[in-house]
Amino acid sequence: MHAYIAGSVRLLAVPLLLAGVAAGIAPAAPAVAAPAKSVGTPTFVHNQLNGVAATSASSAWAVGSSTAGTSSKSLVLGWNGTAWKQVPSPSGFLSGVAATSASAWAVGYTSRVKTLVVRWNGTAWKQVPSPSPSSGGLADFLFGVAATSASSAWAVGDISCGCGPGISLILHWNGTAWTRVPSPTPGGGTILRGVAATSATDAWAVGYSGSGIGPTKTLILRWNGKTWN
Repeated sequence: MHAYIAGSVRLLAVPLLLAGVAAGIAPAAPAVAAPAKSVGTPTFVHNQLNGVAATSASSAWAVGSSTAGTSSKSLVLGWNGTAWKQVPSPSGFLSGVAATSASAWAVGYTSRVKTLVVRWNGTAWKQVPSPSPSSGGLADFLFGVAATSASSAWAVGDISCGCGPGISLILHWNGTAWTRVPSPTPGGGTILRGVAATSATDAWAVGYSGSGIGPTKTLILRWNGKTWN
């Protein structure tokens, strides 16, 4: 039955086509499929905030990073008492921020995984030179910062491959430059995540320690004005 119907349609189509040609009507051109469009991988924008500091009801800072594909940049928001607004900042990843009535500090690491320290001078955020003591393919990370005055601030992190606890890293600002201060690395490895200070002779740093392949333990270090213990 199906073969018979198909054959009848073909036999009927021939005279109709010839009649159309005789009347000067060209047969319709066969439809051509549109070329397939290439669909690329969508680029997602990841925005995150990692630290916040405030000095009054009308002054606060929040810091983090903004990543789109393989491109990343620092993210700094400022609170003016009415709204949060983005403020231009040097490139990198920001993990922590501290503020005093006179200025503010933010710390993190660059795209090349070296320490990054930036300072608000009242008008703009500017990068300040900071030690990056790693070698042999290791990286330098800063995660926390604290300031008690224009001449005293602390930044903490670690030196590692980025895959687990490494060597503790503590930097100090003396009003002129950032320098590394010796600090212990117990438990086979240490990461310092936060720091707080009440004066030039009293500060705390916290994080965790471990070998990187087993359990980790909480860690608290204290600055007594001379050493970190």
